[in-house]
Amino acid sequence: MKAGYPLFQMWEPFRQSLIAGHHFYVNQARKRLLSQFNDIEVEADKASEEWLEKNNHRFDPDKHDEGDFYESARDAGIEFYQLLSDMQDRTRLSVVAGMYHEWDKHLRKWLTDEIRHWHTGDIVSNKVWAVDFGKLAELLEGLGWQVRSQDYFPKLDACRLVVNVYKHGKGSSLNDLKQSYPEYFSDPFSNIGGAFSGLKYLDHTDLSVSDDQLQGFSEAIVAFWKDVPENILNREDLDVPSWFVKAMLKDQGAANHQQGGPVP
Repeated sequence: MKAGYPLFQMWEPFRQSLIAGHHFYVNQARKRLLSQFNDIEVEADKASEEWLEKNNHRFDPDKHDEGDFYESARDAGIEFYQLLSDMQDRTRLSVVAGMYHEWDKHLRKWLTDEIRHWHTGDIVSNKVWAVDFGKLAELLEGLGWQVRSQDYFPKLDACRLVVNVYKHGKGSSLNDLKQSYPEYFSDPFSNIGGAFSGLKYLDHTDLSVSDDQLQGFSEAIVAFWKDVPENILNREDLDVPSWFVKAMLKDQGAANHQQGGPVP
């Protein structure tokens, strides 16, 4: 393959369609899912009132303290608020997960589609779909696109870890997220301190993403697509990672074997 041959090309209408599809997902998720939690304080107050209505027949002024009944109603409202707040957090995390997975799949499909223009065989394609994002970033940098030095990359990396923690709970991603991006954890004891307050006591159940952080992830994905080079050309100084080279050689060996030629 001659130097200057385009290995990867980003067609501008395709780039814009990826960005438009991402914006549609985020906007509709806000409109159809997250907006349902805009008035949870009002709904919690209503839950307190409904508790009083349902339990009013049980109140006996000769036996019961009216204050106790109102306190129970407040407790019902607080519990309802907490349950809705937890559901809001899980819904927001689900939106983030869907957003990240869609971006990840589009990236891998674009890479494999472009590779098929100049390489035959399924081993390379399967490997691109199987490796983690760190190895994909390694490949892109080996091709000359210094993706890990861009401003949007830490947000993409944090989003990846958040999604992994949300999906799997405890594991290496939890430790990496706590180490590198502790802002995505909510410490329930931060206001009062004490022996059990602090990052080391937090786990996957304390994972939390705000609306602003969701927006930050979204902007990072858009910035990534905008930054994809229009053309990534073959050059003598390319330094692609060993996992990619090995997969290419296996494909070439399989092709030679089918043709009855020597296997390298």
